[in-house]
Amino acid sequence: MNRSDASREGTGRSPNRAPVVPRRALRDGVYDAILEKLLDGSTPPGSSMSIDSLARELGVSPTPVREALVQLENTGLVSRVALKGYRVAEPLSPGQMAELLDARTVLEVAAVERAVAHTDDLVPELRAAHAQHVLSAHRVRKLRGEGGQPPDYADLREYFTADWEFHLTIIRAADNGFLLQLVESLSAHVHRLRQTVDHGDMDLDEAVSEHAAILAAFESGDPQRPVEAMRAHMSALARRAAVDL
Repeated sequence: MNRSDASREGTGRSPNRAPVVPRRALRDGVYDAILEKLLDGSTPPGSSMSIDSLARELGVSPTPVREALVQLENTGLVSRVALKGYRVAEPLSPGQMAELLDARTVLEVAAVERAVAHTDDLVPELRAAHAQHVLSAHRVRKLRGEGGQPPDYADLREYFTADWEFHLTIIRAADNGFLLQLVESLSAHVHRLRQTVDHGDMDLDEAVSEHAAILAAFESGDPQRPVEAMRAHMSALARRAAVDL
């Protein structure tokens, strides 16, 4: 047996075996495409999702679609109905919304408490994240002012991304991978919350102002002020969400 044969035998791989990475990339791409459909309003709550129809629309086989839907089921965005395939989840109930914001408060306040130890490194990144949030909020205001109509999801995507990135910047500064993973696992539900509230009465000014207060709290050097500012922001989010239901 020569070295190449021994190497193949030792690894258990056939020289003709297809690499795993392309399939994983395909599955992830299908997941992202279906997630976009769930979040942009093109598949309303309660509507059915056919594996075969999605496969045809995305130009892939049913297998990566099925795998993506199983993964999405774990987020709560879709549910499996016996003998009927999958169905888009209903909007968050008031109770679910309250639980989601409570979970975010627990995790994000914990992140702030840990991030204050890295304030010197965090503040420049947080300033940049806040500036992007301010800019994206201005663009949404401009769109709303020009047409007189609430922006659609495509217009809001940049704003939502900038808003979430401000929070993630703090959470990454906490330097705890498991904490970051827990918060990121809630990201799909945060999008569900945004779907549930009324986009016609968005909290642009309030969110920008509260983020500015959090940034100023970190800049102050007082380790307790950022914690208080984040608690205040999450409490305000909960109040606004309750009003929008």
